[in-house]
Amino acid sequence: MTPPIHKIGWRTACSLVIANMVGTGVFTSLGFQLAAVQNTWSILLLWTLGGVLALIGAFTFAELGTHYPDEKGGDYVFISKGLHPLLGYLSAWVSLVGGFAAPVAIAGKAMESYLEPFGLAYPRLLTVGLILVIGVIHSITLRHSSLFQNATTLIKMAFVGVVLAIGFYVAPLAGNALDWGSGYQQEVFTSPFAVSLLYVTYAYTGWNAAAYIVSEIREPGRNLPKALLLGSLVVTVLYVALQLVFLRLSSVEQLTGQADVAVVAFGGRFGDTAGRWISIGIAFQLVATMSSYIWIGGRVTSRMARDFPLWSYFRHENSHHIPVRAIWLQILLTLVLLFSGTLEQVLLCTSFVLQLMGTLAIASLLRTERLPTDFPSPFRPWLQWAYIAFSLCVLGFIAYDRPIESFTGLGIVGVGSLTYWIKRPTA
Repeated sequence: MTPPIHKIGWRTACSLVIANMVGTGVFTSLGFQLAAVQNTWSILLLWTLGGVLALIGAFTFAELGTHYPDEKGGDYVFISKGLHPLLGYLSAWVSLVGGFAAPVAIAGKAMESYLEPFGLAYPRLLTVGLILVIGVIHSITLRHSSLFQNATTLIKMAFVGVVLAIGFYVAPLAGNALDWGSGYQQEVFTSPFAVSLLYVTYAYTGWNAAAYIVSEIREPGRNLPKALLLGSLVVTVLYVALQLVFLRLSSVEQLTGQADVAVVAFGGRFGDTAGRWISIGIAFQLVATMSSYIWIGGRVTSRMARDFPLWSYFRHENSHHIPVRAIWLQILLTLVLLFSGTLEQVLLCTSFVLQLMGTLAIASLLRTERLPTDFPSPFRPWLQWAYIAFSLCVLGFIAYDRPIESFTGLGIVGVGSLTYWIKRPTA
């Protein structure tokens, strides 16, 4: 008799969303935003808008995920079935490196940077060892994955909770960066405000995490929407609250242009020792982020490999339905990127097409007939059109600001389209 397949509940799925979203972006973006946008109302509006966009995406993916409750693969499945198999294949092609391997490598390099003040002898060895251990954990059973993800996300949430508690408990710095004046009226409708919103949307990346593993969630019709929406809402509240903490603990001069605003804020307010503790906290909360990307990424590749004979080697799953080969393909690519020194270039080249593929995934709902069992995304299709319009503006800005990298990214997509025709998808 075949043992029952273990599936996760909404809490684990929600922790996956939170871990995927909360990485380094929220601890770094404010310093760049303050270079041009300094009114507190403007800053809060930026982070609230990012949350609204994430919630629109969560509503959309809740409906798409419940439309395909027995599927893994997220964007790949939604785009393939809603628009065209070629477009779905290209989304998986781009995501393999730019969507999953690169973010893990970035988190690893960020961890090394945050641990640098502690003078570790071999920080890269620690990073590689951690990635390999996470890979092993996610290669056993879904129960192992969920226990590890829940534990590391709990550590992440505890760290953020301590930061918020201390930040709001202590008296604000005299001459802090809080500015509740009417200057927002001159800032909101400007190009710098739009640029700052790009930093915010990057920090909110990951709101769709649970949709990639919908077939591994118990009662997905109820639990997937709960995980996506609650996770996105919790992160929005945390992000807005964190910006207030950073602003009240530091001055504009101290924060502007700084990449590590959390370290600067707490180090300046409480001394270097506090700054180092914040640094180590940010480093270790990244473990949950790395884990979430490793968990999800292999599912996309293995699902695509079921349809395309060229990739059939990576469709294999162990006796617990874990796509071990696809997971270790992603880990191999992560390690290559970690040691290559070209990570930033990879991100720049793929950011344009990743944004494009995410937009196509949202658009696929417009071509997907609603079933009675689907979660009903509210205000369909107006919310989706609003998201698409915003995303097209972002794509236009990226293409204008980074034309070489954008067209290089499209070139990578072109190469992927050639591999699509090597062995046609199976029926």
